[in-house]
Amino acid sequence: MTPRSTRRGFASRPADPDAWVRAPEPTAPREPAEDFSARLTIDVTPALRGRIKVAAFRRDQTVAEMLRALLDREFPMDGEGAA
Repeated sequence: MTPRSTRRGFASRPADPDAWVRAPEPTAPREPAEDFSARLTIDVTPALRGRIKVAAFRRDQTVAEMLRALLDREFPMDGEGAA
């Protein structure tokens, strides 16, 4: 009988399966602005939502990226945005 290898395989079983299941997913590196983000929910008509999505697609952006840029332009950090 050959002795069992002590070398771990590609995927070894966790020592504590319950803790492993409850552990948060490892996160990918994010941009600093994303660390302090908050969700904003607004109600828009289906027609406006469609126009926003089409505009974002034409600009090769996501809706979130496009709206973040719009909000940054309207509400700059120095407080001198549109009234």
